[in-house]
Amino acid sequence: MNEGIKILVIDDEAVMRDGCCRILAREQCQVIAAANGEEGLAAIKDDPQGFEAVLLDLKMPGMSGMEVLEAARGINPALLIVVITGYATVDSAVEAMKKGAYDFIPKPFTPDQLRLVVNRALEKRRLEREAEKLRAEAARSLRDVATEKSKVKTIITCMADGVLVTDREGRIVLANPAAGKMLGLAVNDCLEKPLREAIGDEKLIEAVQGVLEPENPEVATISQELQIGESLIRAHTAAVKGEDGDVLGTVTVLEDMTYLLELDRMKGDFIAMVSHELRSPVSAVEQNINLILEGMAGEVTEKQRHLLSRAKERSRGLLELIGDLLEISKIEAGMALQRKEPLQVEEVVSQVVELMEGEAKAKGVALRQKISPSLPPVLGDRGNLEGVFTNLVSNAIKYTPTGGEVRVEIGHEGDYVKTVVADTGIGIPKEDLPRIFDKFHRVKSEKTRGIVGTGLGLSIVKSIVEAHLGSIAVESEEGKGTTFAVLLPRQTR
Repeated sequence: MNEGIKILVIDDEAVMRDGCCRILAREQCQVIAAANGEEGLAAIKDDPQGFEAVLLDLKMPGMSGMEVLEAARGINPALLIVVITGYATVDSAVEAMKKGAYDFIPKPFTPDQLRLVVNRALEKRRLEREAEKLRAEAARSLRDVATEKSKVKTIITCMADGVLVTDREGRIVLANPAAGKMLGLAVNDCLEKPLREAIGDEKLIEAVQGVLEPENPEVATISQELQIGESLIRAHTAAVKGEDGDVLGTVTVLEDMTYLLELDRMKGDFIAMVSHELRSPVSAVEQNINLILEGMAGEVTEKQRHLLSRAKERSRGLLELIGDLLEISKIEAGMALQRKEPLQVEEVVSQVVELMEGEAKAKGVALRQKISPSLPPVLGDRGNLEGVFTNLVSNAIKYTPTGGEVRVEIGHEGDYVKTVVADTGIGIPKEDLPRIFDKFHRVKSEKTRGIVGTGLGLSIVKSIVEAHLGSIAVESEEGKGTTFAVLLPRQTR
């Protein structure tokens, strides 16, 4: 029973908060919900020691999950934080673990997956308290101590996660059955053997040696991923220190993450399915509509032409959505940059401006360009950067009424090449600015009702710019226009 255990859920999505609350309430937990990072931090500050675990969404508007994670660890370093991520990639998990998270769970998850990860965190908390209890009772009789050791040994033996303990010389002194299964060890035969003799994985050996090195006292823990056969193992190695601060050995906790490899395979299969099963038939529909509109299938009445034009517009929008979904899938699979090369940003932007001049002229919008001389090259993927600036310039034209102006300026800013795309369009309401780069978020108003879009373009733009180690910022005033500024680092030798 978990009666009286307090768990904090920090997520900007009401559906996720409510779902977590319902599931954990059935486990007899007391659940506190926060709609954003600021509310969550306030709850932690009010009761720093009161929460057994925190479920934290990584991607939130305003204060991000990573910022909340760092601030919460500053308030209570022992706080167990399980991050909720929509990326479902090893990279995002590693980044969160390096900043102090205990575990992570990818969206979407089932109630059983949520219960498993929360119970694992609560089990860790119970084990920590059990260990503390053992230290406090060190003065008991040998019989009592032996009994407590037997309990801990039983717990470790029954754990689903692997546990591997070495002494200060790097010899194995404890390995539970889960560790033996993950590492391919015969548990009883490997005791007292040097780690290098028992295990062939160099990364794990280096991690253990790294926390044992006396010249590196600041190294307390090392987290990493191990590829052992067909399995992906996440390992956390920590130093065990005595009361005088000397390192007595190491403890490595191993978690089987092989299911992430299956997720990546499923994502690749999904991309291939969408590309073939959706894009091809929709393209065929659009081509047939064009043939009918051109009179290839007979005379078309004005009413028929109107209906076919609307169908063509909708099919084009569907193709754009499919393309954006494929691009998002590639980005989340770590394939945002296919090929980096030295290139001049002004050349890429000039090609985009030249391509968009016809669209601007047809709408009656002035498209102007200003380039500073002697700009340094950047290291980037030409195709992806063309997509970034095409999206920004196209949006500027779309949201600028007839008679307006779109300016594209390229210049220096420190060690960065800065590209500004500014318009005199309808602008973005102040309340929508924090979410402008969120997936599927679109500004909804009378002025935007007739403008077709997927709500994915700016999210893709931000992901590609950040993959180039750059940044993008937006300023806007409703009724006066919007300015996007893209900073890309100059190429270094």
